[in-house]
Amino acid sequence: MKRMKMDQTIGNRLSALVLTCLAIVFLLSACEKSTVDVNLHGVNYSGETFTYVVSDPANPDSGSGGELIDPFGAGGMTCCVTLPKVWRPGITLQVRTSHWLKERPDGTLPEIKEEHIVEVPVYVDGKPGEIWVLRETDGKVSVVSSNFQPNHPKWPGKVKGWPEPSLEYRRERWEIHKKYEESGVKLYLSLQADLANNPKKEAEEAWEHALEYDRKSLKGFSGPDDPAYIAALQLEYDEGLKRSRARLQDLMEQRP
Repeated sequence: MKRMKMDQTIGNRLSALVLTCLAIVFLLSACEKSTVDVNLHGVNYSGETFTYVVSDPANPDSGSGGELIDPFGAGGMTCCVTLPKVWRPGITLQVRTSHWLKERPDGTLPEIKEEHIVEVPVYVDGKPGEIWVLRETDGKVSVVSSNFQPNHPKWPGKVKGWPEPSLEYRRERWEIHKKYEESGVKLYLSLQADLANNPKKEAEEAWEHALEYDRKSLKGFSGPDDPAYIAALQLEYDEGLKRSRARLQDLMEQRP
């Protein structure tokens, strides 16, 4: 009789232990994360510099990102935003952006701040990929979830490939470089004129500048009055002018 009671007690304990283990397994399964953190990228198809911050609309203070992306450029990789492991309709993200208009005559850059609630499209291959924040040519902001880059055949975005600078933007950049090379030509012409009109003064100013920034260039010369030093300055200015003119000529031939 005692033996039967003992066996029954052991059986009850084993059953309880099995039930406990099953409950733990069930809880662990239930607690398995249904979301995943993915990295962020930004791509700018527009002609305006912009920056972005991505967050969950339900928790807008938990923003990630913040890259500053040049016109027709792309950013690096930042962390992170949380996505459901399984896609469903209605997944949204909040994207706060700033973009800058063209410089005003007073030198200021007007900043435009905007908030966008964007829907995450269907995952490629059914898996959540990295989030790409896209600013399109018309300024519209959208996102794509993809582990493929924009130039990959499986890129799901409606705009394929990396941004290509517009003709207007390329000419704006060309004008900046042209002005820079023109200033170089003007500088060497001015230095040549100063050396020809007042060699003593120009040599002394050049010597003082070299003492502060380029002492090695003075090696072998006795001072600013050294005829060899003045001759070296003349050669330096002549060669500098030749290089600047050549670069300017190349640039003029490459006008977009």
